Amino acid sequence: MFTLDELEDALRQVHAVFPGTHQYAWPLLAERVGAEVWVKHENQTPTGAFKVRGGLIHLARLARDGVAGAGIVSATRGNHGQSLAFAGRRVGIPVTIVVPEGNSVEKNAAMRALGARLVEHGADFDAARQHAMRLAAEEGLLFAPSFHPDLVVGVATWALELFRAAPPLDVLYVPIGLGSGICGAIRTRDLLGLATEIVGVQSAHAPAYARSLEAGRPVTLESADTMADGLAVRVPDPAALEIIREGVSRIVTVPDHEVAEAIRVYWTDTHNLAEGAGAAALAALMREKDRAAGRRVGVVLSGGNIDLPVFSRWVGAA
Repeated sequence: MFTLDELEDALRQVHAVFPGTHQYAWPLLAERVGAEVWVKHENQTPTGAFKVRGGLIHLARLARDGVAGAGIVSATRGNHGQSLAFAGRRVGIPVTIVVPEGNSVEKNAAMRALGARLVEHGADFDAARQHAMRLAAEEGLLFAPSFHPDLVVGVATWALELFRAAPPLDVLYVPIGLGSGICGAIRTRDLLGLATEIVGVQSAHAPAYARSLEAGRPVTLESADTMADGLAVRVPDPAALEIIREGVSRIVTVPDHEVAEAIRVYWTDTHNLAEGAGAAALAALMREKDRAAGRRVGVVLSGGNIDLPVFSRWVGAA
C-alpha cells in the first residue's frame, strides 16, 4: 500500500492545508461505556469529514502528472465528492460529481458551493458510480474511484495523528463505507508496529464486507437501505476486502436505531454533531461495551455532515 515515508509525506501535504484534527478522551463517554474513550474528530476538517485528506493527495498528484485532461468525474453520497471538489478547486481541475437521486440536500449544496458540477442519477451509490463511469467515457473525463492508493494514504493521516497523539490504544473502531478509512488505519498501525486491535463497523442494513468475510469472497448486496448514507455500499472493493480480511479482528454491524442513539450520545456527551457514518464506530462500541470494559478504546467520528431535517426526524424525535 504505502511506506512510512510516503505516509509522512502525505501528512505534510495535508498539514499544509489544515493543521489536522484533535483527539480527546471524553469523560462522559468513559462513564457511559466503562472504558477510556478517545474520539478522533474528523468532523473538524475543512469539509467536515475525513475524506478531504485523500482528495488533497489524489488531486495534487493528478495536477503534477497532468493527466486530468478535461477534468475528473466520480460518484459519492457526499463526503468523497466534497473532498474532490475542495481539492480540485485548489489545483484548478474541474470536478463532476454524480450522486444518487434523493441524496443529502445539504451535501449536494456543499459540493456545488465548492465548485463541483453535480449530476443526480440512480437509486443508490453503486448506480451513481456506474453512471459516472459512463460520463467519463462520453465526455473524456478521468474517472476518480472512491478507493485508490492516493486516497488510502491520504486518509491514513488521521490514523497517524491519532496513534501518535493518544496513549497506546487497545482497540480502535473504524466505520467501513468502501474501505479507504479502515485500510489506511490498518496499514498505519502495522507500519508503527502497534498491537492495537482494529474493529470494522458496518450498517446492519448494508453489510457487504461482513457478508464477504463470512463467505470468503466478495458478496454484492441487492440493497443498502440505511440512513447512514456514508455506509450505504452494496458492492465491496476487492482490494479493500483483502486488506480488511487480513487486518481486522472482526466486523460489527449496527442497525440504524443504534446509530441514531450514538448521534444523540455524541451531542449530549461531547456537544459534537455526527452524521450516521460518523457515529457508527461509537454505536459499535456501545454495543460491545462489556467487551471493551476497562480498556483504552479509540473511535473515529469520521464526519459531521448530517442534514438538519434528517437529524430532526431520525434523532430529535426519538
